[in-house]
Amino acid sequence: MSPLPPFDAANFQGEVTLDHLLPATEAVFAPLPSDLKPELAAALRTRGVERLYSHQAEAYAAVRAGRHLVVVTPTASGKTLCYNLPILQRLLENPERRAIYLFPTKALAQDQLAELGALKRGLAIDLRVDTYDGDTPPGRRTAIKEAGHIVMTNPDMLHTGVLPHHTRWRKLFSSLEFVVIDELHMYRGLFGSQVSNVIRRLKRVCAFYGSHPTFICASATIANPRELAQRLLEEDDIALVDRSGAPRGERRLIFYNPPLLNRELGVRKSSMLEARRIAAPWIRAGTQTIVFCRSRLQVEVMLSYLREDLAPRLDARQRVRGYRAGYLPLHRREIEAGLRAGEITGVVSTNALELGIDIGSLETSVLVGYPGTISSTWQQLGRAGRRAGSVGVFVASSSPLDQFIVRHPDYFLNANPEEGLIDPDNLLILAGHLQAGLFELPFEDQEKLGRADVNDLLQVFQEDGSATRSAGRWFWSRQAFPAEEIHLRRIAADNVIIIDTSHPRPQVLGEMDQFSTPVFLHEEAVYLHEGAQFHVDRLDWDEKKAYVRPVEVDYYTDALSSVAVQVLDTFAGPDGCGLARHHGEVKITSLASMFKKIRFHTHENIGSGPIHLPEQTLHTTGYWLTLDQDLWAALGRETLEAGLQGMAHSLRHVASLRLMCDPRDLGSVAEVRSVTTRLPTVTVYEIYPGGVGYAARMYDLHHELLDDAASLVRECQCLAGCPSCIGPLHMVEGAKAACLRLLQAPSESVLIA
Repeated sequence: MSPLPPFDAANFQGEVTLDHLLPATEAVFAPLPSDLKPELAAALRTRGVERLYSHQAEAYAAVRAGRHLVVVTPTASGKTLCYNLPILQRLLENPERRAIYLFPTKALAQDQLAELGALKRGLAIDLRVDTYDGDTPPGRRTAIKEAGHIVMTNPDMLHTGVLPHHTRWRKLFSSLEFVVIDELHMYRGLFGSQVSNVIRRLKRVCAFYGSHPTFICASATIANPRELAQRLLEEDDIALVDRSGAPRGERRLIFYNPPLLNRELGVRKSSMLEARRIAAPWIRAGTQTIVFCRSRLQVEVMLSYLREDLAPRLDARQRVRGYRAGYLPLHRREIEAGLRAGEITGVVSTNALELGIDIGSLETSVLVGYPGTISSTWQQLGRAGRRAGSVGVFVASSSPLDQFIVRHPDYFLNANPEEGLIDPDNLLILAGHLQAGLFELPFEDQEKLGRADVNDLLQVFQEDGSATRSAGRWFWSRQAFPAEEIHLRRIAADNVIIIDTSHPRPQVLGEMDQFSTPVFLHEEAVYLHEGAQFHVDRLDWDEKKAYVRPVEVDYYTDALSSVAVQVLDTFAGPDGCGLARHHGEVKITSLASMFKKIRFHTHENIGSGPIHLPEQTLHTTGYWLTLDQDLWAALGRETLEAGLQGMAHSLRHVASLRLMCDPRDLGSVAEVRSVTTRLPTVTVYEIYPGGVGYAARMYDLHHELLDDAASLVRECQCLAGCPSCIGPLHMVEGAKAACLRLLQAPSESVLIA
């Protein structure tokens, strides 16, 4: 085995918090299944596969026994063959059978199409495999509907382009035997809750045509793969294969924290610049390297840095390439081929290359900032060393999650604590998909959508004219096409669109939920997008459009908003001493009244202005903590308020780590005196109306969240609190100590008792 690429920590001023060597592992093999068709065995041998890894053989046996399956093994362990092999075997036995492959991205579908295309050569039947998505030419679509053995698509296309038009797919649905769901861990939170309802509709359409498919899921490592699959599919008997038989080269994992530049503000040296210093020598030496950045803007900046470092080589632009959404498909295919052929030495990518696309034998991987989940971190580190040894370096930024992970490498190396959570019965989500299902097929009286009782909702639809009932059946009665109104990656269609007016033709920059808009997109706000600053020139509230232009200023804006929490129903609690935990339904009311312009670094107020926007309300689920009177009476009001705010900030971030969600999926409020509880209260709530299961799990993880938040604050190297631990509290004296005292209150109460 060739030696690992060198990394010398002495060349860097920051702190290496982890330098860990994962030893190489030998493969565990199993013979090819005895019932395998000879031509399929020959096709495997043509691809160099003389025998299977143990997990591939185990998966094959489970599918052949008719069981639903979830396979959870590391990157580059051959998960694709776990579903391709039993499906090809079945199609050879009965060419009339059909399969649907669901991938979360178009790029992954294209990569798997090429993989399956190579495997099916030489088989006895003319196996028709194709992708069906927004890029599929109209001429090919008809052929796919009528003759496709395996249709590769994505949940969005299945939702709007296939299920509502199921009569055109009769051949597929009447013969559908398998549904593959790749990258199962991606289907969590809001997206997973929506997709679970799409699968409910899929199973309903299949039953109408007389088919009951077997589901095969593949996932990266998470804490609850079988439970997530059971919730997503609403199937109880799901086989789990989670012991990999694939070999691994030796891997060295390094966690690097850039040096502090300002202890008072918690400001560290740029993770971008430090990652550049790590990656550039490897690329110059010809070591094939991938650099993962968090945004498209960072990709382009890092790309220019690394090309400068490779100069004066004339082929610098060809040796180092970028890869992100926005590149044309042919451009991306060219880069992937260049990586596999070794013609490209360095690639700078967003998470677009995180999933299982084959990009060859990379030797080193550099992560600029924490990808958001431990699973994604392993996925990105695993892009290097698919066939030999590798070095992976995580370079932390100043964000709370980055700092928590870089200071707790054992949290990363031990069993993954992250859970994929969904709630398909969220009333708003369920109502939308019930309308879509009603459009697809009439509902019988007392029929359920999956396991959800929808009779009351059908009666509501009847009252508003969306549905009619006749002879014990419910029918869709509007001209509207309901699936088009449902966006799988958000809960409502009235998000505010952000438009960049600096281009000759204005371009959509992004979008934001209506509840957060008054705080971040009010007129004269400085909006940050992928590291760049944009000035909000105009917010058209009625049209839900914000018009922005790029600027470079030395200040940021902070909106002053009054946020009140009203508890509508308590599902659990109070429970606990010092800090009592609760979980229930809450109403969040927010009114943004004015904003301040605050200079970077000095935090001086250099201007202000009013905000004229309506009050916002959100009905959702929340997890809240109330303070024992004896605890808060000892703290002054200002110190107590700062401690509560720090507690809300730290809890929100560590909760997002365990819940496998973005911190922006959660909101937090600190109240010195709650309207409902009459006590100092911290509430962490879900930003989605009705919630998707996060709040209930936070209640269960109460003690773990307090311990994690206390570790985040206690071990931060700032002097008195900073954005990396307790948030932007502008150096309130005693804020960090007060926050830590509150977070440790339950354990102190136990010790006193």
